Amino acid sequence: MTPLAPRLAESLNGALHRLFAERPGLHLLGEDVADPYGGAFKVTKGLSDRHPGRVLSTPISENGLAGVAAGLALAGDEVVAEVMFGDFAALVFDPVLNLISKSVTMYGRRLPMPVVLRCPVGGRRGYGPTHSQSVQKHFIGMPNLALYELSPFHDPYGLLAHALDHGPALLFEDKVLYTRRAYPDGVVDEHFRHSLVGDASGWAHVTPVDGAAPDVVLICPGGVAHRALAAAHLLRDQGVTAHLLIPGRLYPVDIAPVLPVLERPALVAVAEESTAGGTWGSDIAALVYERLWPRLRAPVLRLSSADSIIPAARHLEDRVLLGERHIAEAVAERLGTIATGAAVVAGPVVTPVAESVVEPVDAAPPLAVPFVVPKLNNNDTHYLVTCWLAEDGARVEAGAPLVELETSKAVEEIEAPAAGYLRISADAGTEVEVGAVIAELHELAPPAHTAARSGAGGEAATTAGSGAGSAAPAQAAPAAEASQPAQSSPAAQSSPADRRTYVLDRVQRGTAAVVTRAHKEVPAAFTAVEVGVDALLDRLRLLSEESGAEVGVPEAVVKAVAAAHDRFAHLFGSLVDDRTVAVSEAPHVAVTIDAGRGLYTPVIRDCASRSITDIADDLMDFRMKAWRGGDFTTSELDGGTITISINTEADVVFVQPIVMWPQLCMLSVGGLRRQLALHDGVLATTTVVVLGLAYDHRVVNGAEAVAFLRAVADNLREPDRLDQLVA
Repeated sequence: MTPLAPRLAESLNGALHRLFAERPGLHLLGEDVADPYGGAFKVTKGLSDRHPGRVLSTPISENGLAGVAAGLALAGDEVVAEVMFGDFAALVFDPVLNLISKSVTMYGRRLPMPVVLRCPVGGRRGYGPTHSQSVQKHFIGMPNLALYELSPFHDPYGLLAHALDHGPALLFEDKVLYTRRAYPDGVVDEHFRHSLVGDASGWAHVTPVDGAAPDVVLICPGGVAHRALAAAHLLRDQGVTAHLLIPGRLYPVDIAPVLPVLERPALVAVAEESTAGGTWGSDIAALVYERLWPRLRAPVLRLSSADSIIPAARHLEDRVLLGERHIAEAVAERLGTIATGAAVVAGPVVTPVAESVVEPVDAAPPLAVPFVVPKLNNNDTHYLVTCWLAEDGARVEAGAPLVELETSKAVEEIEAPAAGYLRISADAGTEVEVGAVIAELHELAPPAHTAARSGAGGEAATTAGSGAGSAAPAQAAPAAEASQPAQSSPAAQSSPADRRTYVLDRVQRGTAAVVTRAHKEVPAAFTAVEVGVDALLDRLRLLSEESGAEVGVPEAVVKAVAAAHDRFAHLFGSLVDDRTVAVSEAPHVAVTIDAGRGLYTPVIRDCASRSITDIADDLMDFRMKAWRGGDFTTSELDGGTITISINTEADVVFVQPIVMWPQLCMLSVGGLRRQLALHDGVLATTTVVVLGLAYDHRVVNGAEAVAFLRAVADNLREPDRLDQLVA
């Protein structure tokens, strides 16, 4: 199996270690950059231990650390300084503008200023308005100051070395790249490849593997590269060929090496995450006009994020920040305008808030768009409408959250397929069939007397209920009232002073539905074993230090369970009927992740064939998504063949899990405990963890359950198996 490329955070860390070994005068400054913390994103991990005296954790003063960096450089040293979040680069603006950049030439002779300020930037991490901005544009045009940006196509060592040799400089690092892997050996995926034009800070050129000439060239900095690549795939599905150009150095930019690429397409587009106005993209567009005006077939398309602060909530953040769909739709629309020969006029910057569905001007819009229940997974034919996110009769926009549907695994939020006035035909609490029409989006507002519905007993609701294979309850509450207690209940009639209440959120209601079904349908049994994990913990600490990944007991248990698949494949299967078991070909392990009152069970695929560090990457991504509100795709929550319930808090002794239908087993992991034990007659402390297994007694007997648990335990504690586990 081809080894995976390192994550970019690991590559940056390796680049810094290499530079420190090569350059004895190099220093590192920043807040919390020294071990054991190693920086907010662990990029500086291990440097202070290996190079004591050259790594300094500074007070919380970006202005101060920039001034110290300038002083060290003027004294003949080299400096890499970390600004914890790029948003705080506003605090280094004064020393960068008036000291660091000016010192190169304001003393009568040219002085070297080998200072590089590293700035983590960008959103899509849920960090909110003051920790998510892309501030590159504010530093463009300062004399003597160079700007670089990390990308999955450029070697971090090459960028840092080039920046130190051509400093002073800022290196912008989009935070979403830290957990991503580089594209090695010129390969992107089965459809695209890449090559480097120029030196280490030159242009990465991404092209189709068949070498097809471009219809559009997308120019973007490294943080937007993955979104531009995803847009290129979307455009490819529409028959549009896209090339990508990603610079290692943003400013000063040398466009000459890529001019032959820019002469060929019907359209040149520049995509960046910053808001519009005085941007790097505008600078690039101006250069393209200057050099290629006679040969351009259309104005340069400039794509930026919305003119807004960046929200912390994921669904709002997605509406503000530039995404792949926005890029693909804007490019397709502009190419369509060019192809039809319509007059092309440079218009306003395209932003993500422009998400309305574009209809042909000569086509009459439909009077109503049906809202059809989508297929969300392969296990269910019916879903439960848990709640409507817009009121009946209300105006909704295309892409706005519309309804929550509960599957056997999760509660999914479904967006409106078009804009219009909502007319609901299946109330909250109704079970609906895949493919059923449960609402319509009308062009015209409903009459005032029908805008509000009185309940589920109406004709439309009854029809939808029967069409879904399940009639709606005769007295079901309307959608707008679904979360309120029934007025007939004694609790509802009591005063607020008598009691305190809260309404269960949608995630908890979804979890409750899954647990209820499991208890009703699965005759589960339970057994548990205790495992000593001292040797495991030592190996995991060493592996974490060597790899830069945060590898713990949960990752080890996932790998240990997957390693037992060969001997116990039927425990990873599912019941087809009362007498037939479908055996899984590979262990796809679901893990429980608690966030707030919610419980998520995302799936780690093909665990047996993947490294434990790769599994750690997936788990970290899942934890981030859960923390941000559960922004999981259906494919990430579907297809698990066994589930591990992770409950590793210190005081948890053991956990008795359920069996997640249609699976046959769920394994639980308790917290680490220190206890006294006799070893060769000597009393000593040891660390243990309890593994529990709930299993479907229709398929798995007690002896098999114990044997499976022992196999998992042996994978965690036996030296030879432990070697294979952490390889």
